[in-house]
Amino acid sequence: MGMLGEFKTFIARGNVLDLAVGVIIGAAFGKVVTSLTESVIMPVVGFVSGGKDFTNLFIQLGDLPADFKGDAASYADLKAAGVAMIGYGDFITQIVNFVILAFVVFLIVKGANKVIAKPVEEAPAAPVGPSEIELLAEIRDALKAKG
Repeated sequence: MGMLGEFKTFIARGNVLDLAVGVIIGAAFGKVVTSLTESVIMPVVGFVSGGKDFTNLFIQLGDLPADFKGDAASYADLKAAGVAMIGYGDFITQIVNFVILAFVVFLIVKGANKVIAKPVEEAPAAPVGPSEIELLAEIRDALKAKG
């Protein structure tokens, strides 16, 4: 039961469970962001840029196979056929996905930092003692007594 017990202890740690929940929520959130980018943002960007479909922006490097029966202007068809291509439209879409995801994570961390903010420590109180005028008067009196 040594290894099983160690495994049980490992899994029961709070941070492992938190990590598991974070990974699951992160994967689901990634799908939401991908859907937002592909279904909402990129069509708007395409419309603003003159109706460009970013999914079909590519540079074909290889020749079409002899048995190719798809659309030669379709990135998806060429990719399925195994044609060598640089799909820079897909890359642009993934960059937009990343920027949105990074911004949302930034907002979440910023919000969490406000909630978990450490209390501001007050400046230590000035030491209680004689004022400057009282100290100067003491020095004056001490000098008079010596002289």
